[in-house]
This record gives sequence, structure tokens and C-alpha cells, in this order.
Amino acid sequence: MSSIPADLRYTASHEWARLESDGSVTVGISDHAQEALGDVVYVELPEIGRQVQAGQEAGVVESVKAASDIYSPLAGEVIAVNTALADAPEQVNSDPYGSWFFRLKPADPAAMDSLLDAAAYQAASEA
Repeated sequence: MSSIPADLRYTASHEWARLESDGSVTVGISDHAQEALGDVVYVELPEIGRQVQAGQEAGVVESVKAASDIYSPLAGEVIAVNTALADAPEQVNSDPYGSWFFRLKPADPAAMDSLLDAAAYQAASEA
């Protein structure tokens, strides 16, 4: 079973979200997602300043097997992207919870409560 950190929130589409001390939300893909994808070879990140809606495609991750959209777990403005992934996309495989894709300034920080907790995500992933 892949690891599911308890301090994060999750989406049914396998993104994770972490509320930061400054109120921003960091977004990546789960261990389950990177395992399903296989070796990640390319990551397309959203543009800084882009407004995204919850559930909207905000980037792409490509592996040797498939390309998969990355969806924003919350509505908000993209305020940072992890440019290191452009040069080393394989970090997503080796450290899925350290390899974030983008940070959002959420339109509604309370919307984090609507995301899955670790137990609910694990149950959804095993279904």
C-alpha cells in the first residue's frame, strides 16, 4: 500500500493539498498517482497568476505510459510553481509528497475542509 500522509488533504483524482502557514495551498500528486503513472518524464505547470476553479485542469504530468491532467483541488490564484520539476520530473516518482507542482492563494480557505482526509482518500483509492 502506498503511503498517505495524514496531514494532507486529497482529491478523488489523486492530487494532494497542504495548507501552508501563510494561508497558501501547495498541490502535488499522491504516491498512488505516481505509481499508476510509472516513470514521470515531463511536467507541464500552470502559469503564475492564473485563476483556477476547483476541479479544473491546471497542469499535465506525462509518464512513459500516459499523460494525465493535474486538477486544482481548490479555486484560487496560482502564486508559485515548482520549476525544479521541469529539469527533474522523476522527482515526482522518488518523492511524491516533496515534489509539489504549484501553490495557490485559495479563493475560500475553508474549502480545504471539503477535500478528503487520509482515511477517506485511502478508502477511495482502494475501491
